[in-house]
Amino acid sequence: MLKQPVLLTHSLQLPSDSRLLSSDFTFGVATAAFQIEGGATSRLKNIWDTFCDKPSTIKDHSNGLTACDHFSLWEQDIDLIASLGVDAYRFSISWPRVIDKQGQLVKDGVDFYNNILDKLQAKNIKAYVTLYHWDLPQHIEDMGGWLNRQTAYLFQNYVDLISKAFGNKVFSYATLNEPFCSAYLGYEIGVHAPGLIGPEYGKKAAHHLLLAHGLAMQVLQKNCPTALNGIVLNFSPCHSLTENPADLAAAKLADQHFNQWYIRPVLEGAYPDLINQLPHAHRPDIVEGDLAIISAPLDYIGVNYYTREIYQAETQQGFQKVMDKPLPLTDMGWEIYPQGLSELLLDLHRTYKLPPILITENGAAMPDKIINNTVNDRQRLDYYQSHLLAVDDAIRQGVDIRGYFAWSLMDNFEWAEGYVKRFGIVYVDYATMKRTIKASGLAYRNLLNSRPHRVSHSIG
Repeated sequence: MLKQPVLLTHSLQLPSDSRLLSSDFTFGVATAAFQIEGGATSRLKNIWDTFCDKPSTIKDHSNGLTACDHFSLWEQDIDLIASLGVDAYRFSISWPRVIDKQGQLVKDGVDFYNNILDKLQAKNIKAYVTLYHWDLPQHIEDMGGWLNRQTAYLFQNYVDLISKAFGNKVFSYATLNEPFCSAYLGYEIGVHAPGLIGPEYGKKAAHHLLLAHGLAMQVLQKNCPTALNGIVLNFSPCHSLTENPADLAAAKLADQHFNQWYIRPVLEGAYPDLINQLPHAHRPDIVEGDLAIISAPLDYIGVNYYTREIYQAETQQGFQKVMDKPLPLTDMGWEIYPQGLSELLLDLHRTYKLPPILITENGAAMPDKIINNTVNDRQRLDYYQSHLLAVDDAIRQGVDIRGYFAWSLMDNFEWAEGYVKRFGIVYVDYATMKRTIKASGLAYRNLLNSRPHRVSHSIG
């Protein structure tokens, strides 16, 4: 029988015997470079700069040239992060800020991140660094981007140089964030940068992204053997609209495309059987030895979860997403379905031999309003409450979960949605750049500060 939750002011409540409250569980917040940094004149152009310049790509016609101006305000932002009581900060490196067109380090860009790493160390906050969060240098895209196998080796070079430059300041590296989004959204349906559209592109781009991951793991394990090195994948459990066999088959097919296509080669060195059903023109170009590189051992796997998807049968593609979602919904129109997180974690646990898991992103966009310097985002607070309990439930059923990162630290450039959608536990006034901790952020802070022990965290 579970013990009663600990009641807190602005409260997020966990059972008093929850593993999430133990000294070896890591709590953090997460961001991505292009979404918060700005400072565009101090780096090379990337594919999102180009994408934002195209008509009708970004809903509010905005861009990331200034974003949250973290490039200028990083010191106060780290003070803000420290005030939340987190153990770790997950952020990404802007490839075009630290590597020039000749493939060499850019001192000013490296210094920017080294200063961040130094301040995090001084605050006793562990740095969880994502090496690729979608902002491919435009000159590499001009050579074919992720459709060009050579890009995987350019990525390996970048990772080699930057990991050496950071030395032992980084506690954990993630090679890629959500390769599904880069490949499918960017190279197949075109709603993300670089905006290519065609089923013949998506799986090819995905393979080169995964190859880049494997090549990067080689250099990380060599350069940073004491860091925790892994990859971050996003998942949406695929449910069928009905129990009709055709709908059940549709949901399973969608799961192969969107979930298993990324985790199975990483963990088992093989693509799902779906690969044999694809037209030859849509299949990735796999060279002998690729899958062995892709399936390099991981120190952890990052899981990003926001919602589930519901599918029904469709004659041409085999499945169709049901657009009429059950309530309640977030401001993105995504169903709030916390049991899907437990289901996902348990399904992965049963299907694969997993390394330790980190929940590297979880959160919700809500239509926040700031009134008298206060943001009462009760819906987001409830979202976090239900999803933290879902993580707790999965741990109780045997899943090895070592950490949880709230997405996002602050409101930011939400890709194709621009600045209209707010995911932050900190509100950003884009006119003044003032940061205000929301009720959800205060609740998160209070939960973390209520833990009985706060000591060094590790996976191993």
